[in-house]
Amino acid sequence: MATLTVLQDPLVPVETLTLDSDYLERTVQADVYLPPGLTQWENLPLLLVNDGQDLPKMPFDAILAELYGQQAIEPLLVVAIHCGPERKMEYGTAYAADYLGRGAKAGRYVKFIFEELLPAVRKKYQVVSFREKSFAGFSLGGLSALDIGWNHASEFTKIGVFSGSLWWRRKSYEDGYDEETDRLMHLQVRKGKFHPWMRFFLQTGTLDETADRNQNGVIDAIDDALDLLVELRAKGFTDQHLHYLELEDGKHDVPTWGRAFPAFLRWGWSK
Repeated sequence: MATLTVLQDPLVPVETLTLDSDYLERTVQADVYLPPGLTQWENLPLLLVNDGQDLPKMPFDAILAELYGQQAIEPLLVVAIHCGPERKMEYGTAYAADYLGRGAKAGRYVKFIFEELLPAVRKKYQVVSFREKSFAGFSLGGLSALDIGWNHASEFTKIGVFSGSLWWRRKSYEDGYDEETDRLMHLQVRKGKFHPWMRFFLQTGTLDETADRNQNGVIDAIDDALDLLVELRAKGFTDQHLHYLELEDGKHDVPTWGRAFPAFLRWGWSK
């Protein structure tokens, strides 16, 4: 069952959709950012965002308002999904849990997206069909967005990964971790197919972390992102499909992702 709360009118109208999820066995909140001045949402692009509770800290409504005011992007419906207390279990890769068993509920999260959230959004906003659907997220939420998008390519056109947890692996270092075979998202891409309609936006920051497991002078967050681009290119994706943004002094935090988000929106939905 879904309920709706209209928040105080900000620069961009925001409504809060609340769902009681059978799959996740919890109440899920999603903030819906509406294009200003519109009353009909049929055939608009839809953008889903994991870790939606972080968007007000950017603040995301101000980012949208500025871009709309500049007529820099086309109208889109943004559904920002708040994480729950079991974030590390619900996010991750549905393909397999990591070496510590994290991501064990990622399959349930996928079912929540397709069987509970999207039907509720369509019903509330009287949308039979969105022109396209895209998915984005931050850190582990970015990995989740990429995992869902990659494995449901017929449903999505654009994927945004901000400081994605692309290190997600099926073996620990102590158990013989192999960079070529044990990173779960890279493995899925390697085994997957080329989908020419899909596009990918990957962002990292030079201060995302300090770890450098292979001691090559490049932090793992950047190495993992660049290696994923290699895997995607090996499938046939080109510069037309891929965009990589590396922010100097960018950190693993909301202010950095807020700096990167306008570039993502311009990349994906420029007029």
